[in-house]
Amino acid sequence: MDGKGTLFGTLCGNTSDVLHKFSVDLPNSHRRGGQSALRFDRLGTEKRHNYLRKTAELATQYFVNPSTSQPNVAGLILAGSADLKTKLSQSDMFSPRLAAKILTVVDVSCGGEKGFNLAVEQSCDILANVKFCQEKRLIGKFATETRQGTGKYVSGVDDTLTAVDSGAVETLIRWENLDINRYVMKNSVTSETVIKHLNKEQEDNKENFKGLGVEEKMSLLEWLADEYKRFGCALEIVTDKTEEGAKFCRGYGGIGGILRYPFDMSAFDSEGGEDYEDDDSENEEVHEDSFDSEDGEVYDDDSK
Repeated sequence: MDGKGTLFGTLCGNTSDVLHKFSVDLPNSHRRGGQSALRFDRLGTEKRHNYLRKTAELATQYFVNPSTSQPNVAGLILAGSADLKTKLSQSDMFSPRLAAKILTVVDVSCGGEKGFNLAVEQSCDILANVKFCQEKRLIGKFATETRQGTGKYVSGVDDTLTAVDSGAVETLIRWENLDINRYVMKNSVTSETVIKHLNKEQEDNKENFKGLGVEEKMSLLEWLADEYKRFGCALEIVTDKTEEGAKFCRGYGGIGGILRYPFDMSAFDSEGGEDYEDDDSENEEVHEDSFDSEDGEVYDDDSK
């Protein structure tokens, strides 16, 4: 809420939604001389009062269940770039039931959707148990490792699974809709076991199966869910519903990890007959910039 309008939104799990927004035309704060000053002040006070009342009424409409007269939210965050949000919280027009749900009041530099996102970011300590904020922090930590070039990160199917197998991965991150299958195949000539990880496009390429008999096919997501503990790492599942999550899925192929220590991937080739197939080549050039926003900011766990 600010001097230009109010936006109502919700945050639940991995999803943020804008419920409603409206604009307002409040008088400028400059003063006029003479008799017009009193009239100007009176009109300004009246418009601000009506603005607060409308905002309070809409807050009740969106955040109070009409059948029970109880709040339908676990908590409220009031945000804005002016003091109107504070006046709203202290006003007798604001529902006492909602006032009791206020978790914090934060200052943001702008309104609208951008202000809404800033309010969420600045409240992540309070919203620590909300999946949306957990995901932003996790990807923010991954982004910090990539930005600083610490070597303590890995991405793409090939490199990530190599690092997992070596025990170097502390936190394994994968997209919830990662569409890759794990094939266990046997070479018809040498009888060697070959493991390939193929996406839909690669599955349509018959060359990937030439001279090989499929012994087992399993979703990589299911395999990781069953096996990650064996490698001593934590498994985190992210979505593409946050801005950071979407950039991770696009720029890093939807799979990666935060490492316990810098890991030299060049020292590892596919061993033991395993052959990891992925599309990392098209992502190699974007890793440095994947988390840069349009305004040049880098999304990490310290950004606001």
